[in-house]
Amino acid sequence: MADISAADVKKLREKTGAGPMECKKALQDSDGDFDKAEKLLKEKGLAAVEKRAGRATNEGKIFVRIKDDGSCAALVELASETDFVARNPEFIELGGLIAQLALEKGYTESNEELSGMVTSLATKIRENMSLKRLKTLKASAGEYLTSYIHGDGAIGVVVKLAADNPEAIQKEEVKALAFNLALHIAAFNPLALDRTKIDGAYLKEQEEIFRKQMELDENLSKKPANVIDNILKGKISKYLQEICLLEQGFVKDEKLPVAEVLNETGKQAGAKLSVADYAYFKVGE
Repeated sequence: MADISAADVKKLREKTGAGPMECKKALQDSDGDFDKAEKLLKEKGLAAVEKRAGRATNEGKIFVRIKDDGSCAALVELASETDFVARNPEFIELGGLIAQLALEKGYTESNEELSGMVTSLATKIRENMSLKRLKTLKASAGEYLTSYIHGDGAIGVVVKLAADNPEAIQKEEVKALAFNLALHIAAFNPLALDRTKIDGAYLKEQEEIFRKQMELDENLSKKPANVIDNILKGKISKYLQEICLLEQGFVKDEKLPVAEVLNETGKQAGAKLSVADYAYFKVGE
């Protein structure tokens, strides 16, 4: 059996993240061959991860990267089994790297390269993890991308604001509005930009729920059908105000709808402003 030095054990530990006794045994089993020992530990780590493959990955972090020229943003959810691993510096580094690679290489979804990077770290840490979601948003002239991360990576938002006057998009009040809109979306998680973006089947289902609730209300059930219909319309309208971004009360002043804040800021900046797109990720959803 080869004589295994403490320096060899330390070197293998730094490379693989395995415990000292595991490293020493791997070196002994491979007769001191460092590469073989590393392979043995990786195989054991992969086996450990495969055993945990069915376990839920409801923890993790959201990562955002935006290109220096502002032309593209990447939003990534990297998931883990435990919050402990989600705070691991290597896990955090990997999430940022995946988002950066998505920007540099134009990735819009997980692929062999990215999943291989996740598997490599999972093998080292020996905990199930996955690249759950990856979304990119691109901006052209007259559009501005900004982001907001909440709760140490629990929620991530990217907003794309557009102006009909490209010069206005670089004004500080417009950039500030874009950031505050990202903050707003993180806080209120609107279901859609406006009423036109609400799926008809979903809206019909909500109407049926409200109607059933009214039928079970003794005070309402005795009212004429036309009165019931008007009350139902009012309930639907109020619900849409709650779930549509442009109708929600702005996070900085809930008395003002988001649409009105866009109009007012646009007048100040000399342009018509609009939310061209946005993305919202929350860990575990």
